[in-house]
Amino acid sequence: MKLAGKILDFYASLKAPKNLPSTVKVMNPYQDFTALAITEKFYGKFYNDTLPRIALFGINPGRFGGGITGIPFTDPVVLKEECGIESPFEKRGELSSKFIYEMINVFGGAKAFYDHYYISAMSPLGFVENNKNLNYYDIPKWKPIFEKYSTKLINEQLPFLRRDIAYSIGKGDNFKFLKSLNDQFEWFKQIEHLPHPRWVMQYRLKRKSEFIQEYIDKLQSKIQ
Repeated sequence: MKLAGKILDFYASLKAPKNLPSTVKVMNPYQDFTALAITEKFYGKFYNDTLPRIALFGINPGRFGGGITGIPFTDPVVLKEECGIESPFEKRGELSSKFIYEMINVFGGAKAFYDHYYISAMSPLGFVENNKNLNYYDIPKWKPIFEKYSTKLINEQLPFLRRDIAYSIGKGDNFKFLKSLNDQFEWFKQIEHLPHPRWVMQYRLKRKSEFIQEYIDKLQSKIQ
């Protein structure tokens, strides 16, 4: 089976973690026919082969990006302009998507990037509370919930991943969590971190090119 089929099977089987607080709402775009069709186009276009990819694990998708399109760090604007895939979604941009695709363009474009890399998340489903994005590690009593949940989902993605290295998108709690699980289960020989796009765009915008170059230096060194 091509990677596209394996990835799509993974997304189609996703269920929300158990024991979430009642105030937390889950975004699962793969239960939406339109988003699922867009997801199929994306992975069919960029993962129509059998070569394993290096994984980048984000936190969880937001409500204006992957929470709508089903594609991590890909809002409806970059989906059309950078990936060449039309969608009926409102053409509203997301800061993290903007950063990631600026980096991807420096890398060599979407095909060059996705030929080697696969973006996922510690929770591929997003969370909202009071109409605001919620990181998994900001949910009360998150650790026992997501230790089990994230472990299961990473295990399910291993068949299409390289095992020499994986990256955390985020240098703080997300990196610590991924590293702690990897120390326990030894999925990957090495875990490295990258600055989170939203942190860069909100708090370090003047240094954006510096952080894009950090991505490029780290990621291109692993495919040469």
